[in-house]
Amino acid sequence: MRILLVEDDPMIGDAIQRALSDASYAADWVKNGLTALAALDTHSYDLVLLDLGLPGKDGLQVLDIIRAGNNPVPLLIITARDSLDDRLRGLDGGADDYVLKPFDMPELLARMRAVLRRKGGSASSLLGNGVVSLDLLSKEASTEALHGVALSSREFALLQALLIRPGAILSRSELEDRLYGWGNEVESNAIEFLIHALRRKLGSHVIKNVRGMGWMVSKNV
Repeated sequence: MRILLVEDDPMIGDAIQRALSDASYAADWVKNGLTALAALDTHSYDLVLLDLGLPGKDGLQVLDIIRAGNNPVPLLIITARDSLDDRLRGLDGGADDYVLKPFDMPELLARMRAVLRRKGGSASSLLGNGVVSLDLLSKEASTEALHGVALSSREFALLQALLIRPGAILSRSELEDRLYGWGNEVESNAIEFLIHALRRKLGSHVIKNVRGMGWMVSKNV
């Protein structure tokens, strides 16, 4: 999953970006509201982490512009502003959650997962299509024949991207966009290598190749 982190504090931003990377997220980090809006105009994100005290444009202004443009991207406010008025403005303005600094990263990651589950219409930490399931907490995959198969961070991220949209064909560039943030060098055969590794671990039937178009997992069966 690709995350947009909007945070002007270099120490906090660096710590969050590293933690997101460790949790198998591709995280793009920007430091002001105008750059955040430009990033959202040019890239597709699965979730936004938005600070409020930003240079250029205040976080609440950024939120207003995002929602005024009918962009439904899940969004969590992360801020030191703890007044009731700010919390109400943020949540009523379209934020999906409001997290106060300082926070522990495990809590932030749990809140992110909860928001993504709600947006996906699921109350469970499992993604699945009846052929393969993926545990978002343990990062293990299971099939009818195999249970609790450990995945690498990239393997987990790729399978998650496919299972979020079962039945949809994702091209190489779309999968790269979901797995790699800015500045990450992507080898030309990286996606094929990961799919080969997943098929070796879970079975060749789990991920289907659509010649000339990309890859998919079956719709729920």
